[in-house]
Amino acid sequence: MDPGLSSFEEFWPSYLREHARPATRAVHIGGTWVAAAVLLAGLALGPWWLLLLAPVVGYGCAWLSHMLIERNRPATFTYPLWSLRGDLRLAWMAATGRLGTELRRHGIAASPNRL
Repeated sequence: MDPGLSSFEEFWPSYLREHARPATRAVHIGGTWVAAAVLLAGLALGPWWLLLLAPVVGYGCAWLSHMLIERNRPATFTYPLWSLRGDLRLAWMAATGRLGTELRRHGIAASPNRL
């Protein structure tokens, strides 16, 4: 990840390249949705520890996928807020069926299941 990026728009293509393998994207997307559900459950139901568990689940999935699948360094360590925004955008684009098009637009091949 280039440490000289100055905007999220510059960061986004780099983020996608750092998540080139479909399995990495799948783990990120799953972890993001589970973390969001845990966070909402904590807010709605009240156990405060769920609020602490949400980032552990989300980042745990992401970091493991980088270590075990993609074999690169997570962008979180260089661009923490843009990385979170990228995770949320990736999950939303996958949920709305637009991720495959976005990957192709940036020269990254999408898998047959469009992750």
